[in-house]
Amino acid sequence: MARIEELAWEDGPLGEITLRRREDPVLGRDVYEVKLNDEFLMSSAFTAAEIELARLALAELHGTDLRVAVGGLGLAYTAAAVLEDARVGSLVVIDAIQPVIDWHVQGLIPSGASVVADPRCQLVAADFFALVREGTLDPQGLPFDAIVVDIDHSPVHVLNPANRWFYTIEGTRALLPLLRPGGVFALWSNDPPEPAYLALLESVFEAARAVVVSFPNPLQDRESTNTVYLASAAFTSLA
Repeated sequence: MARIEELAWEDGPLGEITLRRREDPVLGRDVYEVKLNDEFLMSSAFTAAEIELARLALAELHGTDLRVAVGGLGLAYTAAAVLEDARVGSLVVIDAIQPVIDWHVQGLIPSGASVVADPRCQLVAADFFALVREGTLDPQGLPFDAIVVDIDHSPVHVLNPANRWFYTIEGTRALLPLLRPGGVFALWSNDPPEPAYLALLESVFEAARAVVVSFPNPLQDRESTNTVYLASAAFTSLA
């Protein structure tokens, strides 16, 4: 039987949040998990799509000293992949759950060590969706080259009903002023591509597509998939 160790626990505004580590005999390694009440928020069991989320977004961009914002720290795999790109000059990671940030800073989550140590990275405890609604992800109001989001399970399956606004035409349009010309919005989803959401992105951005990321799942003895949505803002003339 797998051994489960509770590493940290806190009772906050959103409910009981728990960090635990368990030995997974099938994967042959320790798996870190965060639960909010009875719901699993994040797991290190499969991280391929979280990493590809960052790599696919940055592959759309040119230039150096890139400014990137990540919505959702999670177990830091997306943020770490962003920082692996030497062209990135600064990264702001926004997460609404303060204990998750604290656990990274305290070294309880090994995958976040490189993120915490990187001077290019700033961890911010805030509601990402509320900041988008307010019109700024940066205290100085500067736009980003890429906004990368991994918070909800999908545009349809959200953690909080209030988050649904972000996936509407109004919420999607609110991203444009936060991006530099030619900037990229990238979103992780646990579900297959949603035609309606892709059409919404195409109606707001210059271009949009959904990329299906496949990875082996030995727990189910098959391939599993996640989706990464990529949407590019238009370049505007300086003339």
